[in-house]
Amino acid sequence: MSLDKSTKDEITKKYQLHEKDTGSADVQIAILTERISELEEHLKEFPHDNQTRLSLLKHVGQRRRLLAYLNSTDTPRYQQLIKKLGLRK
Repeated sequence: MSLDKSTKDEITKKYQLHEKDTGSADVQIAILTERISELEEHLKEFPHDNQTRLSLLKHVGQRRRLLAYLNSTDTPRYQQLIKKLGLRK
């Protein structure tokens, strides 16, 4: 149920800040967003899968912390990222 390498590579290429960027907050948030959407789809099909529900909550919390960090360090980049990902306001 995890993301395959090709999907992660596509997301990384789309959201990286420079050529060798693989772990910036932008990339991590984008990967977590994709993973969260996959977990949501899984839970729609299997609503009693509590292990997946806990994993979803863990990923949502991690993404929230990364977004808070990005907002406190570089607000314009934060605004651009949430607009690109379709999150929030």
